[in-house]
Amino acid sequence: MPVRPAVTEAELEAHLHGICFKTGPPRRIGVEIEFLVHDARNPRCPVEPDRLHEAADALRALPLRSLLTFEPGGQLELSSQPATSLTECIESMTADLALVRPAMLARGLGMAGHGHNPWHPPRRVLTDPRYNAMEAYFDRWGSAGRSMMCATASVQVCVDAGYDEPGPLGHGRRWLLAHLLGAVLAAAFANSPTSEGCPTGYRTTRQLIWSQLDPDRTLAPPLGPDPRTAWARYVLDAPVMCIRTDDGPWDAPEGLTFRDWVRTGVPRPPTQEDLDYHLTTLFPPVRPRGHLELRMIDAQSGDAGWVVPLAVTAALFDDPEAAERAYRTVKALAETAGPRPAPRNPLWRRAARGGLTDPELHAAAVACFAAAEEALPRLGASPEVRAAVAGFTERYVARGRCPADDHLDALYTAESDDLIPGKDSQ
Repeated sequence: MPVRPAVTEAELEAHLHGICFKTGPPRRIGVEIEFLVHDARNPRCPVEPDRLHEAADALRALPLRSLLTFEPGGQLELSSQPATSLTECIESMTADLALVRPAMLARGLGMAGHGHNPWHPPRRVLTDPRYNAMEAYFDRWGSAGRSMMCATASVQVCVDAGYDEPGPLGHGRRWLLAHLLGAVLAAAFANSPTSEGCPTGYRTTRQLIWSQLDPDRTLAPPLGPDPRTAWARYVLDAPVMCIRTDDGPWDAPEGLTFRDWVRTGVPRPPTQEDLDYHLTTLFPPVRPRGHLELRMIDAQSGDAGWVVPLAVTAALFDDPEAAERAYRTVKALAETAGPRPAPRNPLWRRAARGGLTDPELHAAAVACFAAAEEALPRLGASPEVRAAVAGFTERYVARGRCPADDHLDALYTAESDDLIPGKDSQ
């Protein structure tokens, strides 16, 4: 495995400062969409690995603009190229999905938008060294790691970091906005209330799972006036999940932080390439990758369910007026959040459990969605996109509901019908 020369701690800190927050005018938008792959005739039937591998080979032959990958449990992910407008991003992803869905259906496979697999327990189908090491690492904290790897799916929205200067589009403001607005987005788009057919007590079980994992790589770094320094410290102080080798398992000594690895050079001196790989094993709710990757939104149901969270998030980050209104709205949530980092603080826990039944989150969502709806015409959003956002707002946000409530209603209705004597014969 080719590697670059070993580097110093100071060089690595400078590297992190340079690559993780690339500032400038917000011009680009991106989206990463994950789907749970299931048998088209019987979603409750697990798909055999051979069928998934065959489908993957067929999809990779398609002329897609998005990056196609598969997650450890067989979840399909499409990652768009950075787009210069919301419209371009939506059109590009829509075109790719128009190729992917028929190719999957031709092989008897469907693609479902749920934040957590509602049908069966997690089962890993990919056996790459990365995922072997990841499973072994997360097993130290219990079963949540396997659920995260193999049974969850999301809509991840990527926005530019913003300007160096203060103001509604400054990177410091956007960093704070992402962590407070993130709880509102998690609540509004909560779509994973069940596991193996049973309610979990949470509107977004996916967020519950993330809150149960290794805190050193899944919690948000401390929020403050200097996101770059806080992030660099967070990265270097996070434990090393795996050390890549040409042969043998990718094990890492338990408790070894990347900073320790640099200082000791054991089991071998790390390189900048090792640091770049280490970054891919960190999973905070907002991950800076030059841009900001918002990771808290559950996968959404329907062929175009992903469009609404993308459009709302883009409007609240990239329209200056909407960004200012959103920031003023969610700033008041900081008191509820308290000093603990997301997603383990009270604000995020309330979002995960209650969705928009929480009065404070409901009021914030109403204000933020209103700001987004007003901003979308200024961003050039099509009438169809604006109608989709308005429909979601009316169906869910205005009523203090989220998509998870539909699933719970259907589940409880089915259970009630089963208790009615003679119901099946009527």
